[in-house]
Formats: sequence, C-alpha cells, structure tokens
Amino acid sequence: MPRAVIRSADERNSCVIKWLFLTVGVIATGLGVIGIFLPLVPTTPFLLLAAACFARSSDRFHRWLVEHAHLGPMVRGYLEGTGIPRRAKTVAIVMVWLTVPPSAFLLVPMPWVRALLLVIATGVTIYLVRLPTAPADNH
Repeated sequence: MPRAVIRSADERNSCVIKWLFLTVGVIATGLGVIGIFLPLVPTTPFLLLAAACFARSSDRFHRWLVEHAHLGPMVRGYLEGTGIPRRAKTVAIVMVWLTVPPSAFLLVPMPWVRALLLVIATGVTIYLVRLPTAPADNH
C-alpha cells in the first residue's frame, strides 16, 4: 500500500500561495496581451504584475515572459532598472487620466470614493513620472 505524503500546514500554505501567484500571473499576462489590441486596457502594468507573480511562483514562466520576443521588452527595462520607454509612460499617464476621472464622476456616487480615485490617479502619475525613462532607441 502506498504511503501517504504528510505535509505540514506551512508546506500546504506555501503551495497554495505559489499556485495563487501563478494563476494571477497567467491572468495578468492574458490581460496584458489583450491590452496590446484594445487601447483602453493597459499592457505594461499587467505584464509587470505577471512578472512579479511569476518571480514568486515559477522561474520557468518568469524567464519565458522576460525573454519573450514581444512581451519581454515591455518589462525588461523596468526590471533591470534602466527605465521604461517614454511612449509607454506617456500612454500610461494619458490612459489613467482618460479613464479614472470619467469613471469616478459618472459611475461612483460617493464623493469620498471619487476623491480616493483621483488621489490614486495622482499617485500613479507621480510614480510613473519619477520612473527612469529608457534611452531612445536610435536604430
């Protein structure tokens, strides 16, 4: 009769967390790919989320994403600390301000939630502006 493998609660929790990160990473990758084709869906933030999740769950998936011919360049500069392209920064900031205020004022009835959304949009904008900008590619 096969012997059952007994795992501690910590091992089970670790396994669940790993699968959770992997699942969120796969979903974020899918949303990032959709964002390539749909202008209102942000690509780079979803790919950065996927990279962070894969870094905590699967070396294989993380390596695949970072080395991918089309998706890799969108996250590599950020991960390496060399910056993100100026165009990506500009598009991200423009999309934040094209989507958050209309959503806040047209869909959210509570004033405090509207204010919170605007504060978050401001914080994201400040964060993006302060990120290093990758040098222009002159090829």
